Amino acid sequence: MKIAWFSTGASSAVAVQLASDSIDEIIYTHIEDQHPDTLRFLADCEQWFGKPITVLQSPYATVEAACLSGGGRGYINGPQGARCTRILKRRVRKQWELARDYRGLQYTCVWGMDLKETHRAERIRASMPDQIHEFPLIDNKITKEEAHKILAANGIKRPVMYDLGYHNNNCIGCVKGGMGYWNKIRVDFPHVFAQRAAMERRVGCSCMNNGVYLDTLEPKRGRHAGPICGDCGIFCEVMAI
Repeated sequence: MKIAWFSTGASSAVAVQLASDSIDEIIYTHIEDQHPDTLRFLADCEQWFGKPITVLQSPYATVEAACLSGGGRGYINGPQGARCTRILKRRVRKQWELARDYRGLQYTCVWGMDLKETHRAERIRASMPDQIHEFPLIDNKITKEEAHKILAANGIKRPVMYDLGYHNNNCIGCVKGGMGYWNKIRVDFPHVFAQRAAMERRVGCSCMNNGVYLDTLEPKRGRHAGPICGDCGIFCEVMAI
């Protein structure tokens, strides 16, 4: 079996298209905190790929529900990865494997790392040594910028989060973001900023590794330059194992 774990990011889409002829199943794990335009993009890509996309979802459904599950346990994000990723993606993947008797068996995974992310490709090989891994963008020397151009050339409108100035199509209010990211969220999605700030206080810790709580974050702190964090997909939870 060859599986593509589709993140609904631009790079992920082009990687899946490049390998689509040999892919047995394309899987997207949905989280309710994604921008609504993500499902439009998924439908457009499904037509482009010429194959159906399996949509999986955790019963927790949202970042907040996942982070508050089990009483919150005083943890949102840190060196061991994000709690929401572990519950909303890792657990869903393991349940998918279990339902198909794939746990402990080798299958091929297609990933969307681009030419500038060879270090991430090596880390994923080390994290999942029992699986075979393919990186179509790296193999074809395609950068993230070129992936966006490929989408446009094929008439595929990229997810609106990119047009809003975000570098990845992650959940709105991704807990892996830094100060610059959160101050942009504060402006673009003030209700999400307020929700995450309240969630931090309920859990009892900050989502940022510097320990600054969102409700104390100065509006001018941080920079919104360069990738804030990688596209949130199965790769995130693999690194958290």
